[in-house]
Amino acid sequence: MCSRKGGVLPKRIILVRHGESQGNLDPGTYDTTPDPKIQLTQQGISQSRLAGARLRHLLSGDGSPNWRVYFYVSPYSRTRSTLREIGRSFSRNRVIGVREECRIREQDFGNFQVQDRMPLIKETRQRFGRFFFRFPDGESAADVFDRVSSFLESLWRDVDMNRLNHDPSNDLNLIIVSHGLASRVFLMKWFKWTVEQFELLNNIGNCEFRVIQLGSGGEYSLAVHHTEEELLQWGLSPDMVADQKRRACSSKADWNDQSSWYLDAFFDRLPDSDDENVEDKHQQTNSLTLPY
Repeated sequence: MCSRKGGVLPKRIILVRHGESQGNLDPGTYDTTPDPKIQLTQQGISQSRLAGARLRHLLSGDGSPNWRVYFYVSPYSRTRSTLREIGRSFSRNRVIGVREECRIREQDFGNFQVQDRMPLIKETRQRFGRFFFRFPDGESAADVFDRVSSFLESLWRDVDMNRLNHDPSNDLNLIIVSHGLASRVFLMKWFKWTVEQFELLNNIGNCEFRVIQLGSGGEYSLAVHHTEEELLQWGLSPDMVADQKRRACSSKADWNDQSSWYLDAFFDRLPDSDDENVEDKHQQTNSLTLPY
């Protein structure tokens, strides 16, 4: 079992988007109902119960009898209701705790949303860029990134200091019930994806989940549980998919040796050695015409 300082590493970190909400079904709901108070539809409740059964099957399906789960949940009504329905699939002895976490809440779109204005605002967001565009009186995805980053640091402190009161003989699974954009930003932060890579990602469907799981070499990856076809469908580029595959089976040292593609995203070409760099500079100097 892998450990991190004083705590045991979670086997899985699972990001779950809430079930279908009244706002998903009728955007006009945002005109009169505060976003945090928007409820699940009946379809959303059914989706949440099904998600609970699927999660239970996932956690118990690898033959390990000693697994436990800890939940983090956004404070919004629809995420809390989703968690409540998911919980129907778990017995009390499997759940070691739950925490409401404000930092994984939905992106703030600016209090009540006037639907006559939203199409123009969202069209402007597409032209400006989804990550940096800030909604009037609301947040940008970059703002959400900052608070999700802070949450992630707290999550690791929870693990390191065993604030979760987890028995190290059991497999630990963290389930984060949140929202579409917050989940994509979490993945961006976790895997150190660039803004350009974030812009490629598709939103997560209602009650869909993404499983970040420890691979055989001690690295976390989406490719342990999910297929290449799924990753491509979610918007990951071929390079991002290849990276996930490496993480699934490689050690950290091996992954560092194979990650030149990431450097190439920032540099035209880095020399393989200092000697090559010196030789290139010498050739460039000889080709220059120096002024008198």
